[in-house]
Amino acid sequence: METSLTGSMQGKVVLVTGGGRGVGRGIALDMAKAGARVVVNDLGASLKGDDSGDLSPAQAVAAEIEAAGGEAVADGNSVADWDGAQAMVQAATDRFGRIDAVVNNAGNLRDVLFHKMEEDDFDAVIAVHLKGAFNVSRAAAPHFKTQASGAYVHMTSTSGLIGNFGQANYSAAKLGIAALSKSIALDMARFNVRSNAVAPFAWTRMVGSIPEDTPEQKRRVEGLKKLVPEKIAPFVVALCGDAGASVTGQIFGVRNNEIFLFSQPRPIRSAHTAGGWTPEAIAERVFPMFERDFYPLHRSGDVFTWDPV
Repeated sequence: METSLTGSMQGKVVLVTGGGRGVGRGIALDMAKAGARVVVNDLGASLKGDDSGDLSPAQAVAAEIEAAGGEAVADGNSVADWDGAQAMVQAATDRFGRIDAVVNNAGNLRDVLFHKMEEDDFDAVIAVHLKGAFNVSRAAAPHFKTQASGAYVHMTSTSGLIGNFGQANYSAAKLGIAALSKSIALDMARFNVRSNAVAPFAWTRMVGSIPEDTPEQKRRVEGLKKLVPEKIAPFVVALCGDAGASVTGQIFGVRNNEIFLFSQPRPIRSAHTAGGWTPEAIAERVFPMFERDFYPLHRSGDVFTWDPV
């Protein structure tokens, strides 16, 4: 990796959470290649996020950036902790004097069917994904407001946008992140700050936990193994650069060499009556009228059925 003196992120400072492995690692390295100075945050915890953590993944990525001539610092705070989020933003301003972009990539998994899910399974995933994205974004907000510029990229997922089995906690967090991103875009637009969500398709440590107990699961996993995590990074870099300054409030997807723009919920059918509705009238008129447009119980794999390109 060689850093570029004229890269699209030259002079900017970027915080990448979950930057020690997988998608986050690729983003951190590409940000540095584009000229950014990078805070590589990674707790180094297990997939479930329930152990004491290990800073070495973040340190390894920071060392790789510096060995290539870039500037980086490793951070081991937890995004789920308000003070930890403040500290990682402070690390950026202390070391590099500013912060220009936040990439909320840190995550964990506690996959289990809804009727078997325990409270801790739900709380732990919401705390890292949704609360973590809020914590880190909020910590950077005063700096973005003062300098009248800034970019947020939050990792959502088709598990939330479309659906998947056994991921009520993860799906709720990821769809919540899409809404959080839109709210940030609306609230921060007056300060020239943009916010977007990206659904990454990539074979990572988290995706690698998917079971392979049935032929269908094995076929799905074989397809997912073709999804390269480093393919996500160029799009994230483009969103955070000056060329992406007019792009905000959107939901994207990146699947190897494919880039998607996702729809956002809008009314597609309406029913009206002058005298008000009764339950009986709704059952007789509204349900049959709407039924042709009801969404089936699709999972992500039912929608993205073709091989990655």
